[in-house]
Amino acid sequence: MKSSTDACSPVICAVIVCAGKGERSGLPYNKVLHHIGHKTVLEMTLDAFRQTKIGHITVVTSEADFSAIRDITAAYDDISVVIGGATRSLSVQAGLNAHACDIVLIHDGARPYVTPDIIDRAIDSAILYGSGIAAVPAVDTVKRVQPDGVAHSLPRAQLYNAQTPQAFRYAEIMDAYTGANGTFTDDAEVYENAGYSPRLVDGSYDNIKVTTPNDFIVIPKSCRIGVGFDVHRLTESRKLILGGVTIDYELGLLGHSDADVLTHAIMDALLSAANLPDIGVLFPDNDDKYLGISSITLLKEVLRHVESGGLKIGNISAVIIAQKPKLAPVIMDIRSSLACALGIDVTQINISATTTEKLGIIGEGNAIAASASCILTENTNGQH
Repeated sequence: MKSSTDACSPVICAVIVCAGKGERSGLPYNKVLHHIGHKTVLEMTLDAFRQTKIGHITVVTSEADFSAIRDITAAYDDISVVIGGATRSLSVQAGLNAHACDIVLIHDGARPYVTPDIIDRAIDSAILYGSGIAAVPAVDTVKRVQPDGVAHSLPRAQLYNAQTPQAFRYAEIMDAYTGANGTFTDDAEVYENAGYSPRLVDGSYDNIKVTTPNDFIVIPKSCRIGVGFDVHRLTESRKLILGGVTIDYELGLLGHSDADVLTHAIMDALLSAANLPDIGVLFPDNDDKYLGISSITLLKEVLRHVESGGLKIGNISAVIIAQKPKLAPVIMDIRSSLACALGIDVTQINISATTTEKLGIIGEGNAIAASASCILTENTNGQH
């Protein structure tokens, strides 16, 4: 089987295994259906695979989860869902049988932090050598224990922790599974047991398999967290602008620019996460170039700096601190305005509002403040 667009290109497919119960997760449902942020674990996994040269994807699930997983995969092209078996090995075989190709990747659906780079390395190795097994060097000393309790250290320099994806020439892994008999810990072991030689490629310590409740709140090392804060005095004869939205109010915020305190806090959070100077350095208030300028224009410039550093926005959370006016009716407008300016989905940004219970300059109605936090991640596909 060859691609219709290039007779020399191998046909590459993937099997994503999601048929386990995941009892250690503590969830009453399959952990691949759990949301991390605004996407499920399975969606995060599929998004990574869809950024590569893989064609067809087969998702293997249990009968109980078939409908839920089919609903998720319906949003993606060229994905089929099949029911797996009682063991992981049987589930993998069900996936392999569903769609033939030249190179196949087998991946755990509960590894949502896999990156396109890892996937591509596995594919390239399988094309050249027959296999490509994502793995990382062991960081802990591993002991082999005898039945009498005596432990012997294994040479750590030679030890690696295997991950997924694991890529193979399709005919070879099919041959390996056809003759498989016994219990195996991963696909590479099945492959090796059949007489083939698994070859390792660089995985990532971020590429964890979510297993326990703590894994759902782990932030990968590639993530950066930023915080920002700003406050401006209220005054007459100024428009009140928050998040690029003009608010109907008799007072406005005083500042060199349009004094959009919310957007300023978000800008500083983004710059903080990107390890860049704050807005006071980038847009000094003694430069007439920025006199009266829209803070949304400055936000877009901040985004350009962030993206030029190879980063993209994961999510933003911000709080407006104001005694007056009531902001609940315009919160959605503010979220939409900021999401549009940043080129992100509105679900990636949350805005809330609170008061200081009439305490201090804000409680007296003489100022408005805002705080913001954000997560930036590495942009692995050049898009944001």
